[in-house]
Amino acid sequence: MVGCSTPAPRSPTAEPGAAQKPVVLATFTVLADMARQVAGDRLEVRSITKPGAEIHGYEPTPSDLEAAQGANLIVENGLGLERWAARFVAASGQATTLTLSQGLEPLLIEGDVYAGKPNPHAWMSPKRAEHYVDRLVEGFSQLDPAGAPGFRDRGLAYKQKLRALDAELRSALAGVPPSQRLLVTCEGAFSYLARDYGLDEAYLWPVNAETQVTPRRLVRLINTVKQRQVPAVFCESTVSAEAQREVARATGAQFGGTFYVDSLSGSGGPAPSLLALQRHNVNLIVQGLSRPPAARPAP
Repeated sequence: MVGCSTPAPRSPTAEPGAAQKPVVLATFTVLADMARQVAGDRLEVRSITKPGAEIHGYEPTPSDLEAAQGANLIVENGLGLERWAARFVAASGQATTLTLSQGLEPLLIEGDVYAGKPNPHAWMSPKRAEHYVDRLVEGFSQLDPAGAPGFRDRGLAYKQKLRALDAELRSALAGVPPSQRLLVTCEGAFSYLARDYGLDEAYLWPVNAETQVTPRRLVRLINTVKQRQVPAVFCESTVSAEAQREVARATGAQFGGTFYVDSLSGSGGPAPSLLALQRHNVNLIVQGLSRPPAARPAP
């Protein structure tokens, strides 16, 4: 699926004869930001979820479903991330779905209850985010053929920014000492970034749909942090960091700060766009993992 050419229905509050932009609903704020970079002022792009929302197990509200009735296109990540999005397609009555991860070879989750399933966080790799941009250009061009040249131009410009970001992140992360290149998070959302830039990863749970911190998971991560003398551990903005702070207390590691992954921050926060989100996260990683190693546990 890649698009829809049906014009957007006129809003009840619109002036008679007023031109209406096609409406694009993105499932979460990160995808809405990417969509706006490509859409420019040709399309009206909205996010179904608000900044700070946990998207894995999101429960659509009646007002969410009502908003879907005016949509022409619903943009989703795919890879099992937003199974709830099917309700919006049904509620819209006319919208088609554009799945941005379609055509990508995903990384698979290793171990735990989600072993073998695709890791859905492919946008965390600037290189793979370029594929998302290509999909947006394709879908928007079918939705609004007259706007296709602009979508292509804006897509190319945004991909150039992603390539510059890739070089920037690679240079920054190259400074992390080789013995301290283990990224410890709450959710296993950094597999793509870790693969791109030569980091190992460890986490409390594989995806936020499975956030139960069992004693086995906690002990396993504590032992890993101790053995590797990891200087800092982190958590994401959409979940509680309490279990990860317990890991820090038990190991002597610092709590290195809060990452943004599944949601942007508000406009005044540290991650109002995908590009800012990546820079914020990598700055925390570099600062945290460049600290002196955590004290080796007593034998």
